[in-house]
Amino acid sequence: MSPQLPPSASVVVIGGGVVGLATAYELARAGVRDVVLLERDSLGSGSTCRAAGGVRAMFSDPVNVTLGARSLETFRDFPARFGQDVDFAQVGYLFLLSTPAEVEDFTAAVALQNDLGVPSRVIEVAEAQRLSPLVDGDGLLAAAWSPTDGHCTPESVVLGYAAAARRAGATLVPHCAVTGVDVAEGRVTGVRTRAGRVRTDAVVVAAGPWSAEVGRLAGIDLPVEPLRRQILVTEPVPGLDPHTPFTIDFATSFYFHREGAGVLMGMSDPDETPGFRLTRSEAWLPRLGEAVERRAPALASVGIAGGWAGLYEMTPDHNALIGRSAEVEGLLYATGFSGHGFLMGPAVGEVVRDLYLGRETLVDVAGLDVRRFTTAGARPELNIV
Repeated sequence: MSPQLPPSASVVVIGGGVVGLATAYELARAGVRDVVLLERDSLGSGSTCRAAGGVRAMFSDPVNVTLGARSLETFRDFPARFGQDVDFAQVGYLFLLSTPAEVEDFTAAVALQNDLGVPSRVIEVAEAQRLSPLVDGDGLLAAAWSPTDGHCTPESVVLGYAAAARRAGATLVPHCAVTGVDVAEGRVTGVRTRAGRVRTDAVVVAAGPWSAEVGRLAGIDLPVEPLRRQILVTEPVPGLDPHTPFTIDFATSFYFHREGAGVLMGMSDPDETPGFRLTRSEAWLPRLGEAVERRAPALASVGIAGGWAGLYEMTPDHNALIGRSAEVEGLLYATGFSGHGFLMGPAVGEVVRDLYLGRETLVDVAGLDVRRFTTAGARPELNIV
């Protein structure tokens, strides 16, 4: 049963995925009293528990590199810090590159990552095939590799953060949909739900693909669109290397990593249009099949055991929105991660905590303020799949 809705809170976090849970935990751990998190469904039921589970610091934007690297520290130490095993497999990330432009872009990104302490490097095709034996190297020019990246289980991360947030004193209220954000004289005064109203002067919007709707409740524009992405899991793959890295064919966006005795795989669909569709479709399968046949042909004959659909939370420049609202005092937001909210969640929780407390953040996120879209300051992240 959900806990009773408190009548007031110091901070209300809207959204029970990893970003919201990490934020609630960090706020409560920092001594903020009466932190309340509201989730319309069960915790993690939105994008978080439908993610592929990849965690990495291989990005082209220095802020994203820092957020990814800091979060990797948390995932690595999760059992000791939270008492919850998250199946962290530090098998590395491998980007397969097939055009001169890709090699040039990733060479520059690797140089940036190295400057920030990430041990990534550009490698030859033969080494990439040794690392990921399922890969057919035909047409590849090079690859980018980072051994400290990997993947873990999103559901376990949710459990760990939820338990830790409660221990720290936060109140988590699942199955409690927000219906309104009250604003008076330009300031947050409360949050309305189907279960009642919570008085508060601070709200954090961390509702993933639903953040634009929540923003409108407070009268602000958060340019976030939901975009369906689909994942398949295969039956057992004979002879599968247990150290198979998270492998991405960058030109097609086809990716795979080990999942038990089988393989989890996915790929973007250029014909997909924004919307809240969560049903599985077969329209993308021919394109996926072509990519599999070309890049990992041994997987083409393996049966499919299951799959699911989830939602990316896309922004116009594929970069996150993190900051304080300029129009509504007391309103903060952390959303629009364009497929990378799960892997950045731990660090983002720390950042939002410090924004709320008025402290220096671990990395300057001023460039992720939503106002960049009205001041010609878009900040594109190139390394997305």
